[in-house]
Parts: sequence; C-alpha cells; structure tokens
Amino acid sequence: MGARRLYESGLGGSGDEIYAALLEAHKGLSEAESEALNARLVLLLANRIGNAHEVLELIETARSYTG
Repeated sequence: MGARRLYESGLGGSGDEIYAALLEAHKGLSEAESEALNARLVLLLANRIGNAHEVLELIETARSYTG
C-alpha cells in the first residue's frame, strides 16, 4: 500500500459539529445497525463525490490507518 495521503479539512469550522452529529446518529443502535448506518453513509458520500478514482483513493487512505 502506498503512502498515506493527507487531507486538509474542507469543513471549515464544522468538523466538530459533524462529528457530534455522527455520534448522535449511532446512539441506541445495535452494533449491526451501526455498521449498516456507516455503510449507507459511505455509499451516499461516495455517490456525492461522484468520482470513482477519488473514492477508491480515499478507501485506500482510510485502510492505511488500520493495524
């Protein structure tokens, strides 16, 4: 796997607000429901990005942070 690509926040000052909303969205969900929510969100965001190459690069970058 290649080197990690660093991304600047394009969220301005809203990063904390989005993080809090994501945590709130998971409250009360089972582990399976939470995983399904994450999967739906990833697919919605990938569709919004609309560029397969960019999405695949982001997947590789996210994967590089595991293990």
